[in-house]
Amino acid sequence: MQDQGRKPANDSKRSYLSGHRTQTTTRVLAPRSRKYQRDTRHLASVELFAGAGGLGIGVGRAGFESKLVVDWNSQACTTIRTNQALNHPEVASWPLRECDVREIDFRTLGTVDLVSGGPPCQPFSLGGKHHGPLDARDMFPQAIRAVRELMPRAFVFENVPGLKRPAFAHYLGYVRDQLAFPEVTIRPQETWADHARRLRREIDTSNSGGGLAYRVRVETANAADFGVPQKRERMFMVGLRSDLQVDWTFPRATHSRDALLWQQWITGEYWDRHRIGASDRPTMPSRLRRRLEPFQGFDIPPQSKPWRTVRDALNDLSDPEFDPTSCRRIPNHQFNPGARVYAGHTGSRFDEPAKVLKAGDHGVPGGENMLARDDGTFRYFSVREAARLQTFPDSYVFPGSWTETMRQIGNAVPVKLAHVFATRLRDCIGASESTLDIAV
Repeated sequence: MQDQGRKPANDSKRSYLSGHRTQTTTRVLAPRSRKYQRDTRHLASVELFAGAGGLGIGVGRAGFESKLVVDWNSQACTTIRTNQALNHPEVASWPLRECDVREIDFRTLGTVDLVSGGPPCQPFSLGGKHHGPLDARDMFPQAIRAVRELMPRAFVFENVPGLKRPAFAHYLGYVRDQLAFPEVTIRPQETWADHARRLRREIDTSNSGGGLAYRVRVETANAADFGVPQKRERMFMVGLRSDLQVDWTFPRATHSRDALLWQQWITGEYWDRHRIGASDRPTMPSRLRRRLEPFQGFDIPPQSKPWRTVRDALNDLSDPEFDPTSCRRIPNHQFNPGARVYAGHTGSRFDEPAKVLKAGDHGVPGGENMLARDDGTFRYFSVREAARLQTFPDSYVFPGSWTETMRQIGNAVPVKLAHVFATRLRDCIGASESTLDIAV
């Protein structure tokens, strides 16, 4: 939303909020340190297509211990290894393997509770070339093979919502059916379309013949609804092994836009929290008046937490363009010049969740990875700011160039969103154990 003409609430924030140069002394900020309580049960996981580690970190926070973490990209593996060398507690013990997933014999890994990963999404992304299943980068066949060979109690695969577009609907159903009955494999020289029809016939007539089977659900989640300061929609394909007799339900959203609007335009709590005085607050955008009409005259707020905004996520960081000295003392918080606005790519506003960060098909799409300051100027997010918007911990570092690290961050699953889904799966597995104990 537009915040034109606002005066900053205090001089110490002026360079960050408005882009103006100031002579004020800026307090040097160390990265924020957070402690997460890990579940102590020993649950084993395998992480495919790990990238920079966002999904894997979230899975680890839910109490799973990695038996294997794999990615073929050397730069993404360098990011993980760099953090391992720094003894970062969330990845230090990861058994990382840099290779093509097709080289791995999963049957050698023993018992696994969870398989997770984000099969490369370029074949299905709105920002890609849309080749879908004909694209050699499509790694869903390898994800299915991992499930077939490991027979985990659960799996979760993340991908772009573009996979649900009509053009790919048949292929999505095909992938879902293969994950539901992974032992019904494709025959030599059989096309995926023919295999899909045969698989459906066998499922309808034999229900997999009592073999390995999963209850599979596919839904889309907006990361902002779970406390991530970014409007990032992602598709999740989740399966629980049928013999567990547990049904999966998607996590309930904890945050909402309505709660944010309530705090911004009904109570003013949002502006109070950021120490922005009444005279410096923006006028309510006219486009929001109808949205807020149901709240007028009521004193009962929405029963969820507010969406987290760019300001919420970055407010304690100085602007790297105008305070480079102190920003150099924060890992990955350096200014990158060259930001420009073009049609449809106008940056993220302070008082909304960020637009979705993207990796791009050829380089980084600038508009999605830019900050739109209150005075109408723009700049790229620093790597540290982008990492915060993806809820990576501040202690997690990215050793590559800005372009490469923004590619890794743009491809990542937000850590907080991954933690939510992995925790729900852990609880489902725990429920299945309770059910089996009672049956015995």
